Amino acid sequence: MDGRASAPAAGTVLNALANGTGSAFAIDLETTADVTLEEGGAITGEIDGAPDADTTLIERCVGLTIEEHAERAWGARVRTESEVPLAAGLKSSSAAANATVLATLDALGVELDGVEACRLGVRAAREAGVTVTGAFDDASASMLGGVTVTDNAADELLAHETVEWDVLVWAPPERAFSADADVASCRRIAPIADVIGELALQGRYGAAMSINGFAFCGALEFPTAPLLEALPGVEGVSLSGTGPSYVAVGDRHVLADLRSEWETRDGTTWLTTTRTDGAQRG
Repeated sequence: MDGRASAPAAGTVLNALANGTGSAFAIDLETTADVTLEEGGAITGEIDGAPDADTTLIERCVGLTIEEHAERAWGARVRTESEVPLAAGLKSSSAAANATVLATLDALGVELDGVEACRLGVRAAREAGVTVTGAFDDASASMLGGVTVTDNAADELLAHETVEWDVLVWAPPERAFSADADVASCRRIAPIADVIGELALQGRYGAAMSINGFAFCGALEFPTAPLLEALPGVEGVSLSGTGPSYVAVGDRHVLADLRSEWETRDGTTWLTTTRTDGAQRG
């Protein structure tokens, strides 16, 4: 009994660490999961290209999905491979969780609403200790595609809209794990996050992104130079998640010029697009 699924990465409009409201959009960088169910035995995980990486999240995604939606207990093997760098602020954990939950459902032959499948992955992420907020904003954008606005405390979807943007991503070689973020510092900017949330709910995603970028670069002590280089030409630019990556959206020609500046720094840049179709089984 085998299952396979894929899920896209995501970029940040509003980081939910400040006030519990978050917003994110799906990016065309993908994580794929393969799940094989076995008679008895343990649930074991493997991350392609990262033999020493922690597999607790993907193993818990499989286990929780089996507990909730299988008629009997199963052992399992799960393997993920990804275009999304780990701990770069591009929602690699959410993409891996979504892909793994859907691959497990695929192996079980069970259909489940996308939002409910997303909530399973968020619950597994909390139990695995890889997220502070539960990251329902990131997970919902990855699962559904487009841009979402969420209440992460209640795992409630406040808004979902299809968007077709060109996207520039710069991922420095450094890594920043969400669970290690300075939450107290982020919560000091809650009044600013309230304004950003209002902008996002009005559909003013570009303005929301840019304000978020400056606010969270300040709170998390990341440089603002990449943001300033992007303005005023782009529609929006932000630190993605808790860093260290930056994302910008706008006219493709403007983003191509910005790429020439961003790629003078160490790391990797991608000029890509948003995803409208979200996570997929099979």
